[in-house]
Amino acid sequence: MDTLVLVRHGESVGNVADARARSAGAGRLDLDTRDPDTPLSERGERQATVLAQHVATAEARRPDVVLSSPYLRAASTARVVAAAVGLEPVWDERLRERDLGVFDGLTGSGIRASHPDEAERRSRLGKFYYRPPGGESWTDVALRVRHLLLDLALTHAGRNVWVFTHQAVIMSFRLVLDGLDETTLLDLDRTQPLANCSLTRYRGTPGGALELESFADTRHLEEAAVEETNEASATEPMAPHEGRTPR
Repeated sequence: MDTLVLVRHGESVGNVADARARSAGAGRLDLDTRDPDTPLSERGERQATVLAQHVATAEARRPDVVLSSPYLRAASTARVVAAAVGLEPVWDERLRERDLGVFDGLTGSGIRASHPDEAERRSRLGKFYYRPPGGESWTDVALRVRHLLLDLALTHAGRNVWVFTHQAVIMSFRLVLDGLDETTLLDLDRTQPLANCSLTRYRGTPGGALELESFADTRHLEEAAVEETNEASATEPMAPHEGRTPR
């Protein structure tokens, strides 16, 4: 690949519901959709439109191919941007959000109240390797990413590839492409927010590797005076002061 650009979807109604639930100290998000069907918020739609305008106004920024998670919030973001440059997104289920299993829709306080044994097990095992019942660990997501990167190297050599996906998946790309260890990845996730509709760009090298050029870039949103939105971490929470479910 010549370039690989990772785009986090625009703000979703799930992101908004999560913020409200954390603020109220609630145990569960007030949502009536499945995670795959959670749409963009109005602000998320504006963020996607601004990104589309940003991409369409410079030839050098335009993708040759657009891949996307089939989850609605990512798919909607991808459609808006792809349409601006005359492309159709290609859906790839390997780009879906991390599956939280029985924790889906719960805040940190909800997890501790509903599943105290699992909360204790996760505390012992650690965020990186812990797999919630019916869900995925970070390493499960990284395995999806590794398989996808092998396919991209075979099918899109020399092309500009844009990928529309979710926070945990983008962090897994960082893990794989930058050779991060567990501690470094979790520190990065905790200290550097990954905003909605942000861009993480990799540049291809003559040897075929991908080198990080920028991470969580939101200058296109700042220039258009569209509010930046993000969450504290891509990990499901356990500490009493934490609380979020990736959406």
